[in-house]
Amino acid sequence: MEKIYYNMIMTNTFKIYENLKKTFDDDSAKNLTSILSQIYEDVANTVTKVEFKELRDIVAELAEAQKRTEQRLDSLTIKVGELAEAQKRTEQRLDSLTIKVGELAEAQTRTEVRLGELAEAQKRTEQRLDSLTIKVGELAEAQTRTEKEIRGLAKQVGGLSMAVGYGIEDKYIPIMDDFVLKQYGVVAKTVERKFIEYKDGTYDEINLYIEAEADGKKIYIIGESKAQPGKKDFDRFDTMLKRFKNNFNTDLKAFVIGYQFSPEVEKYAKTEYPNIDFFKTYQIERIAKTKNI
Repeated sequence: MEKIYYNMIMTNTFKIYENLKKTFDDDSAKNLTSILSQIYEDVANTVTKVEFKELRDIVAELAEAQKRTEQRLDSLTIKVGELAEAQKRTEQRLDSLTIKVGELAEAQTRTEVRLGELAEAQKRTEQRLDSLTIKVGELAEAQTRTEKEIRGLAKQVGGLSMAVGYGIEDKYIPIMDDFVLKQYGVVAKTVERKFIEYKDGTYDEINLYIEAEADGKKIYIIGESKAQPGKKDFDRFDTMLKRFKNNFNTDLKAFVIGYQFSPEVEKYAKTEYPNIDFFKTYQIERIAKTKNI
C-alpha cells in the first residue's frame, strides 16, 4: 500500500511540476512542487479522495493566488522602475535648477558690485560737480571783476580816444580851408566841431563840420577823426551821414581821418562805402600844402 502511495506521490509530483513550469520559472516551480509534494505526502494516508480533491483545489487556488501575487509584484516592479526613472529626471532637473540658481546668485553678486561701483562713481561725480560749481562761482565773480575793470578801461580808452580825436580835429581844423579847397574845389565858409540837432529832438556830434560854396551853391562836408578807425566806425559814420542827409535833404561829401588804417579796414571802406573818403593824418597836411586844384 505504501508503495502504491509512493508511486502516486511521485506521479502527482511530476504532474504538478510540469503544470507549474507552465506558469512559473524553473526554480519557483521546483520550490512549489517540493512544498506541495510534502503536503501531498503528509495527507496521503489521512484524507479521502474527496478530501484530496478539495485539497488539490485549494492548492490550485493557492497557486493561482501566487501567480496573481507575482503579477502584482511584476507590476509593482515596473511602477518602482518608473518611479526611479522619474526620480532620476527630477534629480537632474534639481541639479539643473541648482546650477541656474548658482548662476543667478553669481549674476546678482556681480550686479550688486556694479551698483556699488556706480554709486561710488556717482558720488565722485557729485563731488566733482560741487567742486566745479564752486569754481564756476569763483569764475563768475572773477568775470564780474574783469568786466568792471574792462568797463573802467573802456572809459579810459574812450576818453583817450576822444582826446586823440579832439587832438586830430584841433590840429587840422585850422587847415581845413586849404584842404577842402584843394581836395574838393570848394570854398569853406564855416569850419567847426558841432552838435547837429534834428526835428525829433535827437542830435549827432560832428567832429569836422564844414559849410562851403561852389558856383553859388551851399555844400556840406562832414569829417570824422579817429586814431585808428575800424569797420564799425565806418558803419556808424555812414548811418550818421544818412540821418544828416535825410533831415537836411541835401547832398554832402564825407571823409574819415586816422593815424592809420589796417589793410582789412581799407578794403572794407573802399568796397562798402565808396562815398566816404579816408585819409591818414599826414596826408591832410600834405594835401593842404601841396595839392593844386
